[in-house]
Amino acid sequence: MTDQIRRSSRSVPTNISEASRKRRYVAAFVSKLNDAEGEAAETQTWLECAVRCEYVDREKAKILFLEYEEIISMLVSMANNPEKWILKLPK
Repeated sequence: MTDQIRRSSRSVPTNISEASRKRRYVAAFVSKLNDAEGEAAETQTWLECAVRCEYVDREKAKILFLEYEEIISMLVSMANNPEKWILKLPK
């Protein structure tokens, strides 16, 4: 379970980084943000499992879960308003 949490949590910033490099293309940018959102949600799921299995303290997991909620909210906002983030190509 620890390995899964590490993988999904590491995938969030790497997908955001990839999205940043795709800012010339709306669809590719949004796709990478959606990938990051999915990995953040997966991390939340693994945190829930860790609490149920009593591998992690509920209060510590809650703090992390809420931080991922904030990250997900930002990613959704960016994906819903990509024009704020897309690079304008010179004409």
